[in-house]
Amino acid sequence: MGWDFAAELARYGPDSPGTRMPGLSASRAYCAHVTRSHYENFTVASVLLPRQLVPHFQAVYAYCRWADDLADETADADALRLLAWWRGELLLCYGEPRHPVAVALAETIRRFDIPSQPFLDLLTAFEQDQRVKRYDTFDQLLGYCRNSANPVGRLVLYLFECHDEVRGGLADEVCSGLQLANFWQDVARDFRLGRVYLPLEDLTRFGVTEADIAESRFTPRFAEMMRFQVDRTRGYFDRGSALLPLLPGRVRIDVDLFIRGGRAVLDAIERRGYDVLSGRPVVGKWRKAWLLVQALAAVIRPGRPAPSPAPASAGRSAPPPSRG
Repeated sequence: MGWDFAAELARYGPDSPGTRMPGLSASRAYCAHVTRSHYENFTVASVLLPRQLVPHFQAVYAYCRWADDLADETADADALRLLAWWRGELLLCYGEPRHPVAVALAETIRRFDIPSQPFLDLLTAFEQDQRVKRYDTFDQLLGYCRNSANPVGRLVLYLFECHDEVRGGLADEVCSGLQLANFWQDVARDFRLGRVYLPLEDLTRFGVTEADIAESRFTPRFAEMMRFQVDRTRGYFDRGSALLPLLPGRVRIDVDLFIRGGRAVLDAIERRGYDVLSGRPVVGKWRKAWLLVQALAAVIRPGRPAPSPAPASAGRSAPPPSRG
């Protein structure tokens, strides 16, 4: 059975009739259904996860899936109202939850002592998507990443019971890098959806216009701007790699795979000569399989003792734009 969000919203949304408050077993089954039936894969909930963590990851995924669909699969005029309702359902996880996703998530929150902030930050990002379609500066874009991407990494750390501010800061680097890599990969697609994530200050700096994007006009100036974005984003993966030796083995494989995957996306953009307008740079299935082999080997291979945690770099230095 597939995922029909309109039907799910009619059944479990704020305007649905009848009584909710299903039991934990039924709520977990519902979250598993959401995870299995959606058209996107929940990458983290892989075969590498310890079995006892699977329902908890599914609960977190179902929460994110509902939030995403409330933002993207409903009428623009209604999205903010529905996201506000979902915020209320989230807060009930810390009291008396009603929605099946909230019932399952409440148990996960209690088990792993997860604060509300990462979940609320994600909702802030979904709400921001309804209001903001352009970003003047790179710092503004990073502010969006702090809400849209970074909470996911911190939630993973909570579920593996290894969250602290050092690891959290390094996870932020990885997640921001992944979000940025996805933005650069999807410049043309996002423009068709009415969104430009390339900072306007960089468009101006390199002499690129939105008309260039709209008309798929790939110029040397556009290539140089994308080279700058790709080089700047590599730094996030370089800094975030310091997280790997601080993680348990199972989660290290997934995080290492994310880092390798993000770098592979940047490599794919580079191989296209930074032309992200005429086609979407992709990482092929054999390349993905090889990334998994490399991640597994990095964990299995005997290595040096893990270093003591050090504060995550707060810097966001970027390479100069004139590599040529």
